Amino acid sequence: MNRPGTYQLQAAILATHAVAPSWAETPWSAVVALYDVLLRIEPTAVVALNRALAVAERDGPAPALADLEPLRERLDGYHLYHAARAEMLRRLGRDDEARQANRRALSLTDNPAERRLLEGRLGG
Repeated sequence: MNRPGTYQLQAAILATHAVAPSWAETPWSAVVALYDVLLRIEPTAVVALNRALAVAERDGPAPALADLEPLRERLDGYHLYHAARAEMLRRLGRDDEARQANRRALSLTDNPAERRLLEGRLGG
């Protein structure tokens, strides 16, 4: 139909990552643009969260954090929201707030691998 759907856009995002020579050389503007289209056809908080993470790589943590804040109410019970927010706060040097966000993320997951990662970020 000459219009990409959700799965095609997700595949395009994955393909963009897959062909990048490295994380640093990922064409983040292209990834954000794909998320923009995906967000129009699938306007979910999780898509917006993933878009914000791509924005962080393209523009830095401050714009990404600004994109995350409106998602707080809808994603308060989602550990990855708090983990992403913690990373943006850490990159901005807001370490106390980052620790609080990591503690919140830790309280929301039972996954052993995720718990180890978050505990490592908290220093224990």
